[in-house]
Amino acid sequence: MPVIESEEHKALRAAVAALGAKYGRDYLTNAVSSGRHPAELWAEAAKLGYLGVNLPEEYGGGGGGVSELSIVLEELGAAGCPLLMLVVSPAICGTVIARFGTGEQKREWLPALADGTRTMAFGITEPDAGSNSHRITTTARRDPAGGDWLLTGRKVFVSGVDTADATLVVGRTEDARTGNLKPCLFIVPRDTDGFQRHAIDMELQASERQFELVLDDVRLPAGALVGEEDAGLLQLFAGLNPERIMGAAFAIGMGRYALARAVEYARERTVWKVPIGAHQAIAHPLAQAHIELELARLMMQKAAHLCDAGDDIGAGEAANMAKYAAGEACVKAVDQAVHTLGGNGLTREYGLASLITAARVSRIAPVSREMILNYVSHQTLGLPKSY
Repeated sequence: MPVIESEEHKALRAAVAALGAKYGRDYLTNAVSSGRHPAELWAEAAKLGYLGVNLPEEYGGGGGGVSELSIVLEELGAAGCPLLMLVVSPAICGTVIARFGTGEQKREWLPALADGTRTMAFGITEPDAGSNSHRITTTARRDPAGGDWLLTGRKVFVSGVDTADATLVVGRTEDARTGNLKPCLFIVPRDTDGFQRHAIDMELQASERQFELVLDDVRLPAGALVGEEDAGLLQLFAGLNPERIMGAAFAIGMGRYALARAVEYARERTVWKVPIGAHQAIAHPLAQAHIELELARLMMQKAAHLCDAGDDIGAGEAANMAKYAAGEACVKAVDQAVHTLGGNGLTREYGLASLITAARVSRIAPVSREMILNYVSHQTLGLPKSY
């Protein structure tokens, strides 16, 4: 794995940074306050090929991987205008369909996901299952009369369902041989009968709203099943690894944005005839935040490299570690940035206070830091489970 970024990646990073600078934090804040999707930024990113940079060239993508897509999200985040649906639509759903979808599914969805004309949400979390994918109760059964699927269950904290054209829903089907339930993924179009959505009233303000989904015997054609019915966890993890990597990119970008605002303020704000950044009590915590963000990025790049190489097991460990490190680094960077500005850090003028709540998301979603510590202690260190 290369430790230093290639010239191509450096060029991509610079180009996306320029796009982000064109829009910036004010653009995203205005979109959130008006309750609208950041459509202009989404459309321009699509036109420049950034939305589908990880998707196969034969379907209109850039032929890269999550390594390139994570650069896009990180740099937009560092400019103050991250796109949450990048985590979901091309990263999770696009990856799963590209790897396991039927020819028809690839032709229908991948070009549209790549050019941004269609988006797809992802539904996995359930009210009573939380982060435990083994307790998912959304079930799918065959209608013996015609071979259709009937999908029943509930999902929560699903981003952007109101604007997405379809949702990739994680359900479970019964193994005819053992009777055990195994995970499977289904493409559910937004306006399908029996597919209901209810907005969740969130304290966190974002352009992508959160929803609870109710699936009441949702009838889907046989072709709605993604990949093979027997693939099970393999297909699910193929989507969860990019999700964690992109979650890390989101957090690193946010942390970089907050840190840059604090550094700028520390250079300009003068007390006792010197900039406050000259004092170690200000400078050292900011330097520490920068170091931790850089270390988190290295782990994210390792995870992305393993993911793009098809090493799902190795990528799983690294992606979890990257997400953990990035979440911690982001929260610390935002906290220190607000603290550096003092009272100004809590004003709307400087726009950092709202990041306090947003940064907490990086510790909670898409998987909590405690579940990551469980994973590392069990899978990496070989310690016994406590549950």
